[in-house]
Amino acid sequence: MKTTVFRGVGTALITPFLDGRIDYKCLSVLIDRQLDAGIDALVIGGTTGEAATLTDTERYELYKFTREYIRGRCKLIFGSGTNDTRGAIQHTEMAEKIGCDGALVVTPYYNKGTREGVARHYEAIADATSLPIILYNVPSRTGVSLDIETVERLSQKNNIVGIKEASDSQERLMALSAIEGFGLYAGNDSAISTVLSLGGLGVISVVSNLYPKETIEICKQFFANNVDGALKMQKNLLPIINALFLETNPAPVKYALASLGLCRGEMRLPMWFVTESTKNRIEQAVKKMQN
Repeated sequence: MKTTVFRGVGTALITPFLDGRIDYKCLSVLIDRQLDAGIDALVIGGTTGEAATLTDTERYELYKFTREYIRGRCKLIFGSGTNDTRGAIQHTEMAEKIGCDGALVVTPYYNKGTREGVARHYEAIADATSLPIILYNVPSRTGVSLDIETVERLSQKNNIVGIKEASDSQERLMALSAIEGFGLYAGNDSAISTVLSLGGLGVISVVSNLYPKETIEICKQFFANNVDGALKMQKNLLPIINALFLETNPAPVKYALASLGLCRGEMRLPMWFVTESTKNRIEQAVKKMQN
């Protein structure tokens, strides 16, 4: 049986900025909030963490800070994917050196590699590390989709242990869940219950930046065989989940966190602040959660 990096909820944590630099004081507060909620894992330096705009120095400092701050209190997964195989290998090797529990590796964006090229990209990364690797398929962001045959091929590598699938397609999710000994994580918060019902391990979540306890409870209730209770909680979160994806992530979740006084909401170009209509939808959804 392959390694399971975590089971339950992994928060794809934002990277807070202040005057153009990583705001480590704010990051500490955000991490404490997650740990207090009992989060199963934190994903650092992923899409929600604006990794594409981090320099290598910033990325590795972020890795080191979170590793030292968390001190084993939850599983720690570093986003190490990029569209350059050599760069992704370097990031993954550094993630292993610093001491995380696994690496989340997004499909190589922009280049639009062939099926064979993308498969070899992942195989080269896996061969360069002993870390458990979770594939990350998010075609809406990358322009590349991992076909089922390629995932099946990659699942044969001992340290490629699962996939974060940002899709609501039940047909695709079912096909992925049928790959023997391979972990499936929801990459869309709207699909948590669907993925769990197919035998998935949990979710790598955006909404848990805001509501970690509530997101954790969905998984806890499902794993305790209270399927109806888990589904009810999922439905309760849907208004805020939908609001958080009205515009490109992480702009909406950063605005929501800022509205609760948990960060400054600052981003790096080309990301920009959400529109007034999105702000209103987020505020309405947050208010509904507070009632």
